Amino acid sequence: MRPDPAPTRSRLGVVLVALQFSLIAVLGTLAAPAFIAGRATAVAWILFPAGLMLMLWSLHANRPGNFNIHPAPRAGGHLVQQGPYRWVRHPMYTAVFTCALGCWSARPSLAVGVAAAALVVVLATKAALEERWMLSAHPGYADYQARTRRFVPGLY
Repeated sequence: MRPDPAPTRSRLGVVLVALQFSLIAVLGTLAAPAFIAGRATAVAWILFPAGLMLMLWSLHANRPGNFNIHPAPRAGGHLVQQGPYRWVRHPMYTAVFTCALGCWSARPSLAVGVAAAALVVVLATKAALEERWMLSAHPGYADYQARTRRFVPGLY
């Protein structure tokens, strides 16, 4: 008999969330001085708030009690397909990517670039894991997946 993979999947989800927030903290720590000192570029001032706005819109569209930072769907959760979820399956991740790009624009350095790239890898891995679980939790997810892009409307 095979062991239950649920504890392993749960631990992997926890590790991905910890990496995600650690990398966000690194990006914020590295880029904040440029924003505070007024040295951030206009592009950074556009991207970072745009990412925050998309984050807020995504949270608003995701019903209270349905949102989960862990990639496992909540028990009794609903498949959200309105708001930004109408165009992309992971608008929160797109929002974080946008903020990370804003951080790199504010302070274009190797350290910020590496942290942003690592964050993209972590969130892409988290999204792939989440989608596997969503397929088993929500019968309509395969159709939703077929008609919406993962991160960027019309592209990817």
